[in-house]
Amino acid sequence: MKKYMSYFLIGLRMLVAAVFIFSGFVKGIDLLGTAYKFSDYFTAMHLPRMEQLTLMLSFLLSGAEFLIGVALLTGIWPRFTTWIALAFMIFFTIVTLLLAVFNPISDCGCFGDAIKLTNWETFFKNVVLLSIVIVLFVFRKTQNSPLTTGYAWSVLLITVGVYTFVSLYSYRHLPIIDFMPFSEGSNIIEKSTIPPGAPTDEYATQLLYKNKNTGEIKAFDMTNYPWQDTVNWQWVETKSVLVKKGYVPPIHDFALYTPHGENITDSILRSDAFVFLMVSYNIEKANSQALQRFDTLAQYALASPNIRFYAVTASSMGAVQRVSEKLHLSYSFLTADETLQKTMIRSNPGILLLYKGTVLKKWHYSQFAWNYSDFDVLKQVATQQRIIKEKFATISFLLLLAFLLSVNAAIFRKVAKNNR
Repeated sequence: MKKYMSYFLIGLRMLVAAVFIFSGFVKGIDLLGTAYKFSDYFTAMHLPRMEQLTLMLSFLLSGAEFLIGVALLTGIWPRFTTWIALAFMIFFTIVTLLLAVFNPISDCGCFGDAIKLTNWETFFKNVVLLSIVIVLFVFRKTQNSPLTTGYAWSVLLITVGVYTFVSLYSYRHLPIIDFMPFSEGSNIIEKSTIPPGAPTDEYATQLLYKNKNTGEIKAFDMTNYPWQDTVNWQWVETKSVLVKKGYVPPIHDFALYTPHGENITDSILRSDAFVFLMVSYNIEKANSQALQRFDTLAQYALASPNIRFYAVTASSMGAVQRVSEKLHLSYSFLTADETLQKTMIRSNPGILLLYKGTVLKKWHYSQFAWNYSDFDVLKQVATQQRIIKEKFATISFLLLLAFLLSVNAAIFRKVAKNNR
């Protein structure tokens, strides 16, 4: 019985570890996305001064989750780790309860953009996890670490190193896994279209009447409203209320406008030319050297019959004019929603290459390098993708190998010690 209980506790520990690792990883590879979510929180709580801390909080929170998950997975200092996991879950269960009740934002971002949960779904998920962690906490004294202290520290340091490398690499380039609807290979037209037969929004007519005697305003539907009782009730207003939300396409707000308000989205998405879309949600916060470097790309596209270049921002035309004059930019800007642009690419500025509405490639401004003597767009894209993937795969393999060797050596040493 004791052996089966031990297996049961190990299974629970692995489950909690998997959730922590996954949650920390998907947020860690998208630090800007998590920072945007923190920004939404602070805006809702009227704490504008906290905005400057969003990126650091994003890094620390995601790293803490990832580290706790690895510690639970490998059994490092099980008693201490269980204490930390319990404190972590109590705090965030309370936070998600407040979010569910007051609903300042619709999505807490607990799994980044990989899995979308409502605030209530997040709260119930945390209640389940908290219950499991409490069980682990109660039986924490029965758990023993397979690692010696020295090797435990080795695993800890390597984990911190792996997380730091992956998260900072993704921040300085782009997320190594893109969970956004504008990921490479996505067709914007298809993802903006509601498929035939998909459920649509359902509305109900609500009539508000005021009681002439008490002043109370009461809502009625079409079956019971007091239209004949004009002595006691007075009509106030009639409105439509959303009863059931219909299908919402992954991309539902993609619209690009000229400074004069003309919507040119369709002509861009259905163009037979290759379209470079430079996105800068806030031009005053954008990397100025990158903005100047893309001026060369804009001029190159202007002279090429099969290439177009468009710049997009959510900044005011006054801000655009000031920056353009300061940096001597030759290209003009389209306008689009700021949240849309942050979703399109985690870089300010960033570049998307489109062909007939399909995202062929995305570049962080620090990644973009273009050989203007080579007119073969697809060849350059394929070459850049291969180089980037090879570099990242090599470094990631070496870090993962070091981590696995450390854990394996620690377990082997522990087993050998027990057999003496």
